[in-house]
Amino acid sequence: MNYADEFERIFTEKINRTGSQKLLDWIKSTDFFTAPASTKYHCACQGGLVMHSVKVYQVMRNKHFDEGVDDEESFAICALLHDLCKASFYKISTRNVKNEETGVWEKRPFYSIEDQFPFGHGEKSVFLTERFMRLKTHEAVAIRWHMGGFGESDGFTVSKAFDKYPLAVKLHLADLESTYLCEKGTSEVDH
Repeated sequence: MNYADEFERIFTEKINRTGSQKLLDWIKSTDFFTAPASTKYHCACQGGLVMHSVKVYQVMRNKHFDEGVDDEESFAICALLHDLCKASFYKISTRNVKNEETGVWEKRPFYSIEDQFPFGHGEKSVFLTERFMRLKTHEAVAIRWHMGGFGESDGFTVSKAFDKYPLAVKLHLADLESTYLCEKGTSEVDH
């Protein structure tokens, strides 16, 4: 599967909000489609960020969409854009690693973080999205708290967000399942 094409297909079919095309154009101007989703955990490879975003959408849509209650556009927005903060966030560096067969030290590439806009994780994704397209309150809360208790927070605020906005719970669960069950050990991405 070409994850960049699938991302764009879902985005253009499901998201029709004012500013969405400008947002997609901006995303294409960044490294979103080539960046990793992490430096060493899930999807720590070229194209990992877009792969993760599509997989979160698939898990969220397939397991948590409640017909007649949930909104297709909100699901696509939250799943595809929850990690928008990782665009232009990583850089490729090199480090010396000893080749176990030859005993020779070799330079090997790895991803490091170069956060040029340290604004937090979920809140940065909300901010970047809203530069182009307005989010509904439940979408902004879902994206902000998609990390649940793993980000900087006090537990009471996360609990209140989850209690009041079921979409936030659904995004958090889809992100967890995609990260820890679907993407474990992912190191290569189709282009």
